[in-house]
Amino acid sequence: MINRIVGMDWVQKNLQNPDVVLADCRFTLEKSMKKPLLDEYLPHAVYFDLEKDLSSSVQKHGGRHPLPDLSTFVKTLEDAGIDENTHVIAYDDQDGAMSSRFWWLLTYIGHKKASIMDGNFRDWKKLGYPTSPSLVKRKHTNYVPHIQNQLLVSMDEVKQKLTDENTLIIDSREKERYIGKIEPIDAVAGHIPHAHHSFWKDTKNSDGRFLSNNELREHFGKLPDAEEIIVYCGSGVTATPNILALLEAGKSNVKLYAGSWSDWISYADNPIEKGERKIKE
Repeated sequence: MINRIVGMDWVQKNLQNPDVVLADCRFTLEKSMKKPLLDEYLPHAVYFDLEKDLSSSVQKHGGRHPLPDLSTFVKTLEDAGIDENTHVIAYDDQDGAMSSRFWWLLTYIGHKKASIMDGNFRDWKKLGYPTSPSLVKRKHTNYVPHIQNQLLVSMDEVKQKLTDENTLIIDSREKERYIGKIEPIDAVAGHIPHAHHSFWKDTKNSDGRFLSNNELREHFGKLPDAEEIIVYCGSGVTATPNILALLEAGKSNVKLYAGSWSDWISYADNPIEKGERKIKE
């Protein structure tokens, strides 16, 4: 079985493995920062851009980073030399936010060999591991997706589950955005009613690596038990490392609300909640 999270040492040892493809997903979401000029990569890497490859264009509804058109996404994979047998390892320099988005998309189309590298590109360089000044051009492949519709929920489905005791809704954003104290990106502050807060970066240790599975179980153990877990964030990106961490903690039936908060507030009649929701200690 392929591990969802692999260490940098494992990646370094498998740089020449023909069945492994490294996917550079570096990107910055902050409006005040320009997208970094990339001139150095892991050896033999291919690149996936959050907005060009891992999202579709913004519409009235769907949020700030709608999921990509799947036929276009599959073609992008084929152009990158990825097929169903390829072990794809995604990495970024944003604590796993972008690489987790790519991992989730691969999982959604039924790819069984998707992982993320545990650690940032800058950590790789600090270890003195090799880099390359250029990307690699791989041979075109054919990819047959097997869509896992059970991993995704729509706005209407979320709305129907707001008071369902069997469903836990998790908001992955910073606490101040969750409680509605600030909102630096979207037009409206607050959170989806009945959602519980669990900041995605709290799944990491001080070195930016994921907590151990036991630590993750303890971390998420403060939240109510539920048969179904729906995770959202601002635009469907930073919810995905939380989804990965929930699965590592042994949770199942974990779903993404891809449009997330930016989609939710695009509907004028959707309810909004502010303030904290207490969880058990």
